[in-house]
Amino acid sequence: MDYRAIKENNMFLLTSPDGNIYPGGSNGLGLYINDTRFLSSLELFINGEAPILIDSDGSSNYVSRMILTNPHQEQDGSIELWRESVEISREQFIYEEVFYEKIILKNYSPQPIDFTFSLKAGADFKDMFLIRGFQSGNIGRISGIDSEQDYVKFSYEGADQLERSTKLQWSKAADADAFDQQLYHFPISLKPQEQEELIIKTSVEIKGQLKGLPLDYEKAFTLLSQSHESWNNQLPTIHSDSEALNNSFRQGLKDLRVLLTNLGHGQFPVAGLPWFGVPFGRDSLIAAWQLLPYYPESARGTLYTLADQQGTKEDEWRDEQPGKIMHEIRYGELANTNQVPFTPYFGTIDATPLFLVLLCEYVKWTGDLETFEQLQPNVERALEWIDKFGDRDSDGFVEYFQESSKGIANQGWKDSADSIVHRDGHYAEPPIALSEVQGYVYHAKTGLAEIYDRNNQMKKADSLRNEADELKVKFENAFWMEDEQFYAVALDQDKAQVGSITSNPGHTLISGITSSVRSRAVVDKLLSEPMFSGYGIRTMAATEKAYNPMSYHDGSVWPHDNSIALLGMSKLGFSKEVGITADALLKSASQFEHYRLPELFCGYDEKRGRLIEYPVACSPQAWAAGTSLTIVQSLLGIFPNVLQGEIHLNPALPKGVEYLKIERLPVGKGYLSIKVVTQENGVEVDVLENTTGLNIVFTQPVESK
Repeated sequence: MDYRAIKENNMFLLTSPDGNIYPGGSNGLGLYINDTRFLSSLELFINGEAPILIDSDGSSNYVSRMILTNPHQEQDGSIELWRESVEISREQFIYEEVFYEKIILKNYSPQPIDFTFSLKAGADFKDMFLIRGFQSGNIGRISGIDSEQDYVKFSYEGADQLERSTKLQWSKAADADAFDQQLYHFPISLKPQEQEELIIKTSVEIKGQLKGLPLDYEKAFTLLSQSHESWNNQLPTIHSDSEALNNSFRQGLKDLRVLLTNLGHGQFPVAGLPWFGVPFGRDSLIAAWQLLPYYPESARGTLYTLADQQGTKEDEWRDEQPGKIMHEIRYGELANTNQVPFTPYFGTIDATPLFLVLLCEYVKWTGDLETFEQLQPNVERALEWIDKFGDRDSDGFVEYFQESSKGIANQGWKDSADSIVHRDGHYAEPPIALSEVQGYVYHAKTGLAEIYDRNNQMKKADSLRNEADELKVKFENAFWMEDEQFYAVALDQDKAQVGSITSNPGHTLISGITSSVRSRAVVDKLLSEPMFSGYGIRTMAATEKAYNPMSYHDGSVWPHDNSIALLGMSKLGFSKEVGITADALLKSASQFEHYRLPELFCGYDEKRGRLIEYPVACSPQAWAAGTSLTIVQSLLGIFPNVLQGEIHLNPALPKGVEYLKIERLPVGKGYLSIKVVTQENGVEVDVLENTTGLNIVFTQPVESK
């Protein structure tokens, strides 16, 4: 990873590995809050020269640490500063929406040294859409730069009439004689082994509201560390003999902790850094689903956050309809001036059924019917949207069509313009009904029917079951491709099958919409040579005309895409295939820093050699981090249903993993701890703790071909 990313609540920092923010370029380095870059330049110098990076450590997720040193410096044949005389250690973190940095300068020369340490800073207040190069538009202006020896403040007057400012304060006075508005000089004199410390606190203000109050550095760091320690202490723990499984799981939890945000309705995961540090319907819902077994509070917070933004009217500009769950919300200058429709934007076909799916899974896992009852009005409106606006031609399928002139054309999770393509290479025309979306709708209606039953609303439950049964029959008839023994990715505007072999039907396995025979065929196709790279399931088969291993959606490998298929395989009992898929994903995680799975990577075959990274993948990214957690759930084969009083178990360990133990997994009102050990003819399960009051039911694996 060629950057360091840290985040706390609504603020995040993106630097180069040396801790600097270099202005310009397309990598988006900077300090952000509310989709605005409040710090666009931060560089260090010794005697006017850039230091040399020695080490960069971002493994803790909430603090970045770097070690640098000086280059060799001579002037007119005289040594000014011998190489590696000065150690520069940097420590950076964010707490309560204030960015803190501690810089320690230490003399490792045997002689006393004098040098000038300099800091360069700047703020451009650029909107995220402009940084990403997706939009142009009317913007405001820098309205002032106020500098003193111990601070600098940059001010901006936005086109949205919001005044924004960034203030950097430092603990040592800068040299006023060598002082200008963006470069600040600090004369340093150090004896051998002596060190000097400089602390910088960066705070931001929007329309007179200070986003965070700077604290004492050590106090802020202690409070931040304690919050992460508290997070870790409340989570289940796993132990196995697989380094990749242990480390990827722990990294996934750490990444999701960093991506959690609270906008007043409980914690939920934003989509990912650097580009999507915002509420994001589909991504937040899927990531919360992945995190559900370990931290169910996040699912609850996600549901309430998205319910608060549920659509209320028909608005073509924002692709909004009553009852629809939003796609994405932005808070920057372009959104505030209505130059982009993301206030919020609703152009997603899957967020609404996924909202219902997450609620169903949350209730099954926790038994929290009170949350369902509180959200029941939102549920009713979402169901009405599915049947009325989602099914625009009343054919029984949910399909999408872009209304907004600045919206998104393809509105499923594969949302790039070239992602839904026929086998002959021409793009499908909307309205488009995606295979996985029909699965989400079926999953939602059958799950809700069970909850309505429990709440003695039998008429509503029966109606939902009947609707689901009708959808299942229609889906099998319309989407199944007999010659390919697989489902079409979609139906186009003419109801013709979009027949390219893709990963999308893998999402239907968890829903129950597919028959057992056809589920077997789907699993076989997903793990066939054209679809399976050895590092995971590709988004498109290598035999397709549109296949491109370097593409965003037409041949790459997305960990979260694999994770949903993996959950389905596990629930249906495809134990061998779970092991193969999990092994591939763990093999992939082993090739990334800290075992952190990224948003996606290229789909080249494992036989070609090492895994090839996708150049602009988000990392950390919520549903990629969640994949590591889903691997563990799938290997345990654990699917509780508190409403039925049961925990279903069907464990399967991949090649090279001899045992897996999980402790204090929250289910219902208690905890479950189990250990799974590989035996000659399968696995042995030892229930170490069960305070849930639920019966454990062992399901039989499906026999492999």
